[in-house]
Amino acid sequence: QVQLVESGGGLVQPGGSLRLSCAASGSIFSIYNMGWYRQAPGKQRELVAAITYGGSTNYADSVMGRFTISRDNAKMTMHLQMNDLKPEDTAVYYCNAVLPAGVRVGDVRGPFAYWGQGTQVTVSS
Repeated sequence: QVQLVESGGGLVQPGGSLRLSCAASGSIFSIYNMGWYRQAPGKQRELVAAITYGGSTNYADSVMGRFTISRDNAKMTMHLQMNDLKPEDTAVYYCNAVLPAGVRVGDVRGPFAYWGQGTQVTVSS
């Protein structure tokens, strides 16, 4: 089992910055592929950024060049630095951890996904 807790959301003006954090507990953090998703009202949840256990990253086109995902395996944390925020970035942001296919931790076999409870980000003047 993996527990994920997000923090760092809030209200920010357009052009501002926020840094989201995801604290993990309960398992071997370094083996999980991690990601940030977001869901705006009336829209489907979408991938914002992802980082593999090996450190490879990918971003949604809409956030490329503005957001940076990172992870600290020793501290079991993941971050999303969000710069130049826009009103369309307003959403609930979720931390995601995926146990890779072929990997087993206890009774859980990958692929298996865990989710945090979400943190609200509102970009408005």
